[in-house]
Amino acid sequence: MPINITMPALSPTMEEGNLSKWLVKEGDKVKSGDVLAEIETDKATMEVESVDEGTVAKLVVAAGTEGVKVNALIAILAADGEDVSAAAAGGGSAPAPTAEVAPAPKAEAAPAQKASEPAPAPAAAAPAPAAAPASSGGAKTFSSPLARRLAKEAGLDLSAVAGSGPHGRVVKADIEKAVASGGAKAAPAAAPQAAAAAAPALAKGPADDTVLKLFPEGSYELLPHDGMRKTIASRLTESSQTVPSYFVSMDCELDALMTLRAEINKSSPMKKTDKGDVPAFKLSVNDFIIKAMALALRDVPMANASWTSTARVLHKHADVGVAVSIPDGLITPIVRKAETKTLSVISNEVKDLARRARDKKLKPEEYQGGTTSVSNLGMFGVSNFTSIVNLPQASIVSIGAGVEKPIVKNGEIKIGTVMTATFAFDHRVIDGALGAELASAFKRYIENPMAMLV
Repeated sequence: MPINITMPALSPTMEEGNLSKWLVKEGDKVKSGDVLAEIETDKATMEVESVDEGTVAKLVVAAGTEGVKVNALIAILAADGEDVSAAAAGGGSAPAPTAEVAPAPKAEAAPAQKASEPAPAPAAAAPAPAAAPASSGGAKTFSSPLARRLAKEAGLDLSAVAGSGPHGRVVKADIEKAVASGGAKAAPAAAPQAAAAAAPALAKGPADDTVLKLFPEGSYELLPHDGMRKTIASRLTESSQTVPSYFVSMDCELDALMTLRAEINKSSPMKKTDKGDVPAFKLSVNDFIIKAMALALRDVPMANASWTSTARVLHKHADVGVAVSIPDGLITPIVRKAETKTLSVISNEVKDLARRARDKKLKPEEYQGGTTSVSNLGMFGVSNFTSIVNLPQASIVSIGAGVEKPIVKNGEIKIGTVMTATFAFDHRVIDGALGAELASAFKRYIENPMAMLV
């Protein structure tokens, strides 16, 4: 009996994903544990393993397809001893609307279509796939992502290519055939017009139309929202609309911390690597900030909590999220049980998490949850700022740059390095006095950093 492979839910909140790459091809034999494909969620790219043994009978969804719904059919396996062609024809009973999920067109294609929406039925007058006439005037041509890319590279007009795929979809073989025959070349003069017509179609809706009318046509280009940008927008909108936030700022002197940091880094042992001997660790100011926040939550346990409609969730450990900027996005990988870890362990863990975040290789459990977050813009010269609480957390601290300022001590004016830390709190969980207590505990650790070592 054919074995259906469906789009897995790689996190509790995942509703759809992009099938970025197949690592098998039709006819390959696979066993349990073999990696089948790479699936891109909103903030990570993850490998999907087979749980069954058999032969790949059919790859239903093409590599590069966007917006594939969870549980949609993506491939069919033939069990051992089963006829592969029969399995390919007999599979497909997964809870998906069609045997193949239509990809969301990219910028050069026609208006975006969600994977959950059925593809428009072919015209009754065209029972068999045929080349679209030149006078079709922008009629939509369905094609695979690979076919669109190959057509663009070859300068082909997709609407003039006969599609042999499902529902007349243009696939790779059709492009290769058109290239070999030397036909279907795109008209150079028509290309800019087609691109200009496609771009505005990416943003539809009353609000979008109102915005676009404010700018002269041709003075802008549209950058479609990817999964990460949509997730960031929805989560921050939810937070700003539901969390009654308030803010507390503390000025923290950094001189003792900077001195201790230099001494610790100087004493770091060397380790051998492919690039030669390098320090085993190199602490940053942010590593101290993460540790200070974790210890402050340990000292003020009532602030280490989350809100639900029936109870406050009091966490037993301080799991500190660290805001990491990645290309056109933001992700917050989490240092788990940070209050129990040494500064050197935190430092190396943050570097590893940040590297894998930029490569989109984090697992969902490495960036979901957490009990608080640290956002540091000091390296950009920002003196102070506020952040939006990252649900289900109830606090976040925003770190500004360390700046030399005059400080009054014992009636004398001295110059010291001062950093402003601004806390945002969810008032449903952390009342004003409790928030001030947490901020004060954080300040104590920053200004007396030796306490973080014992």
